Amino acid sequence: MTQSRAIALPWTGPRVAVLEISGAIGQQVRGLDMVRTIRGLAKDPRVKAVVVQIDSPGGSAPVSDAIFRQLRKLSKKKPTVASIMGSGLSGGYLVACGTGHIVAMPTSLVGSIGVIFIRPVVQELLEKIGVRVDMTHEGKLKGMFQPWNEPTPEEQAKVKELTDEYYDWFVNSVAEARGLDAARVREYATGEVYTGAKAKEMGLIDELGDFETAVKKARALADLPQKPRLQFVRPRRGLLERLMSRGVSARSIAAEIEGRILPRIEFR
Repeated sequence: MTQSRAIALPWTGPRVAVLEISGAIGQQVRGLDMVRTIRGLAKDPRVKAVVVQIDSPGGSAPVSDAIFRQLRKLSKKKPTVASIMGSGLSGGYLVACGTGHIVAMPTSLVGSIGVIFIRPVVQELLEKIGVRVDMTHEGKLKGMFQPWNEPTPEEQAKVKELTDEYYDWFVNSVAEARGLDAARVREYATGEVYTGAKAKEMGLIDELGDFETAVKKARALADLPQKPRLQFVRPRRGLLERLMSRGVSARSIAAEIEGRILPRIEFR
């Protein structure tokens, strides 16, 4: 009797997943959706390796941190390779450090390691149009981030402490991920932008090349066939969200205005 062979269907075979992270982190790149997608890649048995295509100027520090941590977890399970196209800056570079191997074009922009605290102040504007904001609070620094008051010296000092803490964490995270001395990374962490070629010399990336170079590296790390199937993935949005995104609602406009007024810390 002849033995029957299992039929290998094309959609069940091993593949390299390609995850795109493009745009400002926290705005175009949404944290919860991206973290959920990365978790899905970790659980999918068909995905043997992941290439993360990055073209981002950075953005929200907490969201960058969340994506970085999730990629670090994924990297412990499956080979992950970052492919920096146009730019991998600040939070975008931090995300790249979450992978096990970083590839960048020689002309890509890399680095910009630093922290920005953004706090719009509209006190003069309110005074000109005759608007006064009355606020009652408990805790002497509870109102320190409100945009309708000029920051006091004490508030400025507290903000400096906060940004210093974020900066130290950023530097140490890059140092650990890249296997570099923290003091050396601190020398690089001036907010300066480097070309991919310069970043290679500094140890901020591993290899110069394009997207195909990154796919080839991922394939080799996962010991996959010569031409593995590529699976392009992106965060899924619910039906209601997709329908709402086709138009501009008053709620979305209000959320955008609020997001720009509220203080925030960014890796940008």
